[in-house]
Amino acid sequence: MALPACAVRAFQPPRQPERGAPARTTCPRRHSRVEAELAASRPGSVAASVRAGPPRGVSHGFHTRPLLDKPRKASSSLAGAACAPLFALLSRGRRRRMHVLRRRWDLGSLCRALLTRGLAALGHSLKHVLGAIFSKIFGPLASVGNMDEKSNKLLLALVMLFLFAVIVLQYVCPGTECQLLRLQAFSSPVPDPYRSEDESSARFVPRYNFTRGDLLRKVDFDIKGDDLIVFLHIQKTGGTTFGRHLVRNIQLEQPCECRVGQKKCTCHRPGKRETWLFSRFSTGWSCGLHADWTELTSCVPSVVDGKRDARLRPSRWRIFQILDAASKDKRGSPNTNAGANSPSSTKTRNTSKSGKNFHYITILRDPVSRYLSEWRHVQRGATWKASLHVCDGRPPTSEELPSCYTGDDWSGCPLKEFMDCPYNLANNRQVRMLSDLTLVGCYNLSVMPEKQRNKVLLESAKSNLKHMAFFGLTEFQRKTQYLFEKTFNMNFISPFTQYNTTRASSVEINEEIQKRIEGLNFLDMELYSYAKDLFLQRYQFMRQKEHQEARRKRQEQRKFLKGRLLQTHFQSQGQGQSQNQNQNQNQSQNPNPNANQNLTQNLMQNLTQSLSQKENRESPKQNSGKEQNDNTSNGTNDYIGSVEKWR
Repeated sequence: MALPACAVRAFQPPRQPERGAPARTTCPRRHSRVEAELAASRPGSVAASVRAGPPRGVSHGFHTRPLLDKPRKASSSLAGAACAPLFALLSRGRRRRMHVLRRRWDLGSLCRALLTRGLAALGHSLKHVLGAIFSKIFGPLASVGNMDEKSNKLLLALVMLFLFAVIVLQYVCPGTECQLLRLQAFSSPVPDPYRSEDESSARFVPRYNFTRGDLLRKVDFDIKGDDLIVFLHIQKTGGTTFGRHLVRNIQLEQPCECRVGQKKCTCHRPGKRETWLFSRFSTGWSCGLHADWTELTSCVPSVVDGKRDARLRPSRWRIFQILDAASKDKRGSPNTNAGANSPSSTKTRNTSKSGKNFHYITILRDPVSRYLSEWRHVQRGATWKASLHVCDGRPPTSEELPSCYTGDDWSGCPLKEFMDCPYNLANNRQVRMLSDLTLVGCYNLSVMPEKQRNKVLLESAKSNLKHMAFFGLTEFQRKTQYLFEKTFNMNFISPFTQYNTTRASSVEINEEIQKRIEGLNFLDMELYSYAKDLFLQRYQFMRQKEHQEARRKRQEQRKFLKGRLLQTHFQSQGQGQSQNQNQNQNQSQNPNPNANQNLTQNLMQNLTQSLSQKENRESPKQNSGKEQNDNTSNGTNDYIGSVEKWR
């Protein structure tokens, strides 16, 4: 890119004029030689001082020539020559500042010139690039490269506008926060809050075949009556968090009273001094620390019924349940023999002698994560010595249940030592907590072979879990909340939080240790696979049932609106007919005075008779129509009430 001659000379060092020679101007277009001689002939002028060199402290750098060497905006040569003595009268510092200002002005002009030339070159090259691209993509647009200057400017303006819009959008809408820039906002519906909590597939493929009664869980929980929720709390399954939700996060007519600094809350029924929840945070460890299924089913009825005898055997409790069911059969109760398919059958709840219904619930967790979490808890000093392990009316002996450590606790134990103990209750803990231990002789391992014992325990745990009123999974917090709300018809205030990082997830283990943990908990692994399949099938079943119910409500609403439209149409037609009849009556009552009176009287009699007959015929129809309207209005009010209740 060629520069003008003045700009080229600007980059060259200034030439000093010869002694005795007149000063030469830098641009012959501005000043003539005669004017330069006149300016140099005056004594004390700036042009004369140029012969002696630059002032002290000013180097021969870029554009450090005196101001009068090249005056910029002098209207005439005489005016510039007249102003030269004035600049000579200025101080040296002021003249230096004037030189700096002039140098900056020249640099700004040069930069603007370079920027203008650069933008022109960029637009020219961009025009050719876009022309080549358009010519390859679009055949008819091959002549873009030969556009005139006006089209070139228009294209450059469009490109600059596009760049400006991109910059503005980056400031207004940084990152992916703007919904308008997301294609999913236009293509995909509202995301499901219950979907992919564990990053699994949206469609679950079931492995087990369950009946409709196993999948449909809807308990008619009467909080004002005698129903009681019993929470079976298994260690390190997230039961503490779920227990706090039960006492602090449920919408109730009479909420639980939780005082600051106290773990237990008072959860009374509305208008009664009785509790509706049997858990750690409501009644405490009334049946021992982390009581299992065997302990709870024998202890809870005695505690609720006011019995202090801790030796109440499970066999006696079963006898009471059988006698209660038999008495109901004799009385002809309609709830007897409800069948396995009934969601509120006797299999899903236990009853005491006083007639209270016990609805058992629990939370399960992945066996490997639960095992590692329990090991970390034991490392911190947890022992669970307060656990009673009462089975068949007595606790186990030291020979039946030896201890894995000799001191006060097992704090600081390594993972290998934790896994090497053969009497560690952490192995297959979930199966042991959910099974009926009386079927295998409690903790006496010599009653039956180990293989048979494991089979009986696993089948008992699966059966008890399937017939529980509700169970949830730690890995599916939102789905657990949804199923609990649908099962007991109780809503939580705030949604559950899905924790993806726990203490167990921070433990790094290799594949060999993981396989060994799975081998030590092989019964829990099979139980968890069964529970997860049943849990997800129940969730899908309840969601499909909810969608079907919503579809049915919409169809009923459409029918209702259609009926209202037809009703208003028929009413408008009936009003039109009544108006026509009134007009006919008015015309018949005003006869022609010129006609014969006898004829008019006969006509009036005939008309009145015919009208009376028509009214007699239409009266029952109108009455029936009124009754139908009343019925439809009553049905409408009932439907509107049901819709509001459903909403």
